[in-house]
Amino acid sequence: MLIHPWDAGDDARSVAYLKDNQFGHLIAAGRGRDLPVVVPTQFLLRDERTIWLHLARPNPIWPAIEENPKVLLSVAGPWTYVPGKWRAESGIDPSLGVPTTYYSSVQLVCHAEIVTDPEGKLEILRAQLADQEPGHGDPARMPRLLAGLLGLRLAVEEIRGKFKYDGHKDAGLRERVAAELAARGGPGDEAALRHLA
Repeated sequence: MLIHPWDAGDDARSVAYLKDNQFGHLIAAGRGRDLPVVVPTQFLLRDERTIWLHLARPNPIWPAIEENPKVLLSVAGPWTYVPGKWRAESGIDPSLGVPTTYYSSVQLVCHAEIVTDPEGKLEILRAQLADQEPGHGDPARMPRLLAGLLGLRLAVEEIRGKFKYDGHKDAGLRERVAAELAARGGPGDEAALRHLA
């Protein structure tokens, strides 16, 4: 992912974003494959350097992880389109302004550990349920479910955060775009406004 200096998010900002957006794409390159395996998945950010998740046993990602445990977890969104006329520089014909998309994205380079033992899988499931649905029944009482999945522990080796909100533009342009986003009120506009404030 291209990250300009004005778009770069430090680790603290990137981790805060991940806490609010615990759904992404897990990508495993494997070895000697034509394409990597990409799996959309929910995950649990245990701490700044640890992610837990589980996937169904028949998932095609398992052989790729066994071949190469280095994986990428990519999280992006929400996004919003910014018309060129909103971003036209002073004295430029608004129809010639350069459009863009505002978005946040964090990519994590991780080392994946496949969890096969029942107690390890239960630990992951219990933690995910406690985060998303406190008070849910104990997954230990669902042995068929437990047998049908495997767990993953991801050790985060590198955090790449990008927050693309015209950080290199002057305050006047950013204020103008913010006013337009507020007036439009479309999908992703409110999230973008929080980054322009």
